[in-house]
Amino acid sequence: MTQVNMLEVKEDLSNMVHMLETKQEEVIYLTRNGIAVAQMTLLPKKATRKRIGVAEGKFKVPDEFDLWDKEIEETFGDKI
Repeated sequence: MTQVNMLEVKEDLSNMVHMLETKQEEVIYLTRNGIAVAQMTLLPKKATRKRIGVAEGKFKVPDEFDLWDKEIEETFGDKI
């Protein structure tokens, strides 16, 4: 646990955030006139949903899917 006065916070905020990110500190208390008035902690990481795969299992790719590429290529030639 680290206690830091407001003047130090203004001068060295980047270092304090680094201390939290590297787990050197779990909590940093910000003080005014020696009294803790706020605390800094890391935000919990949210489970991020990947966009790819959201419809997994809901759509079946037809067997002839790749053949459609050939058909389109033959229709349009080199104009695509």
